[in-house]
Amino acid sequence: MIEINHLCKSFGTLEVLKDISLTVKTGEIYGLVGRSGAGKSTLLRCINGLENYDSGSLKIDGTEIRDLSKQEIRELRKGIGMIFQQFSLIERRSVYKNVALPMKCWKYDKDRIDKRVHELLELVDIADKINDRPSVLSGGQKQRVAIARALALDSNLLLCDEATSALDPKTTQSVLRLLRDINQKLGLTIIVVTHQMEVVREVCDTISILENGKIAASGTVKDIFLQKPPSLMTLLGKEDHRLASAGEMVSFLLPADRLNMIPMVANTFGADILSTNTSDYKGVPFTEVTVSIKDRSAAGKMKQILTQENLAWYAESEAC
Repeated sequence: MIEINHLCKSFGTLEVLKDISLTVKTGEIYGLVGRSGAGKSTLLRCINGLENYDSGSLKIDGTEIRDLSKQEIRELRKGIGMIFQQFSLIERRSVYKNVALPMKCWKYDKDRIDKRVHELLELVDIADKINDRPSVLSGGQKQRVAIARALALDSNLLLCDEATSALDPKTTQSVLRLLRDINQKLGLTIIVVTHQMEVVREVCDTISILENGKIAASGTVKDIFLQKPPSLMTLLGKEDHRLASAGEMVSFLLPADRLNMIPMVANTFGADILSTNTSDYKGVPFTEVTVSIKDRSAAGKMKQILTQENLAWYAESEAC
């Protein structure tokens, strides 16, 4: 759906995006991850046509964004919804009127607007707040209204710019579950800009980590957390303990019903268990296990067993 190749963007002498290349597939949830100032939001604004780029290519469904006229950009944005950290709702208008606003701007007829507003408020599970104003809503409820408004024009792409940063952890989980459900029900492509690792684990299929305007690492969420590239360890505020290992390092993921593999690899292959860490990936708990094996032959046999058991593993430059 989105193809970006060698994209560059500067503000004056400041290079904000430097040779960015990535592909977002239709129907996936793609995360753009990094610290403040890494270039995530600028990249998002290039995708929806709010910012021009200096060089490179950015195509949505095969159409180069830079080649579009102002009217064509406006038409493009009709299919792109966007939600923000601070919700951006109009306080003096009801929930109904906030959701209806994009459709009124595009001059939809009254019956069509009414039907769509009710459909969307049911979808985001906030139909009972239809006549309330944003001032009486909780943060999570406000974000649900913002999501409904972003989908009002039958958007096929949803851009989320730090959409959960202002929410407490419980509310964040609720909003992320909603985004995952919408993605599955509607086949909606979602791009999530965030610095929160729990957001990445909960909803994203694929991520790119941005550092100083460049992509430092890209891959599926599971692969990135197994490989632990330096850019991820920097975000997590941790050192990569792989550097201190005397043997071959292997990390693998175990679902909750396979934890018996931990003593098995220790006893059978002489593996030293360096760490175990349980996290949720898209709502499903997995335990990440990192081991060190001095005997490389034993390490090879262990990796064969992991592959036969259909367990994701990573060792140095290898992955399965």
